[in-house]
Amino acid sequence: MHICPLCLSNQTPFYFEDENRSYFQCSRCELVFVPQAQRLDAVSEKAHYDHHENDPDDQGYRQFLSRLALPLLERIAADSKGLDFGCGPGPALAHMLREAGHNVALYDIYYQPDADVLEKTYDFVTATEVIEHLCDPNKIWSQWLNLIKPGGWIGIMTKQVIDLEAFAGWHYKYDPTHVSFFSRTTFRYLAERDKLELEFIGNDVILLRKPQQ
Repeated sequence: MHICPLCLSNQTPFYFEDENRSYFQCSRCELVFVPQAQRLDAVSEKAHYDHHENDPDDQGYRQFLSRLALPLLERIAADSKGLDFGCGPGPALAHMLREAGHNVALYDIYYQPDADVLEKTYDFVTATEVIEHLCDPNKIWSQWLNLIKPGGWIGIMTKQVIDLEAFAGWHYKYDPTHVSFFSRTTFRYLAERDKLELEFIGNDVILLRKPQQ
């Protein structure tokens, strides 16, 4: 039996198998996930990330990140304070948000492991191409909720599961560091459970707002 790493349900039937891994889907939140035994260890995972090239001055990469940056900038107040969670070795999104006048702290388990930033609260938290890497999304999601002030935003960019037919041919699952695959249903579940406002922007940007108290 595999426990859902997001909502902790034990109703997680087999979903799909390819030549590399097996995938299970939670019957409650519909997260598709790779079981613990088939995930990379930390050393192998970091070695894979070390090959990423996320240059803040790369115009193509900035254009990619603007899919999250622009709608977020439309919704946050001037001089907001944020956290770029999982920023990687080249925190391009934080650079873009700073250019727009915001104060952005950085956190990454491998490249910016300053846990002090996780003891503060913020007007927004961003996670671009991060959530699919989380082995313990329940822990990190709870952390994000505690990091956000009332009225604050969580901005996520990730590719999303559509259905089994699309999943079978989906290139996204072949990245060995991708272990948690969300869908619109998954985000709707989280929004309803945690009383968050939810917006989908295009195919891969998700904005969630914590209610004002």
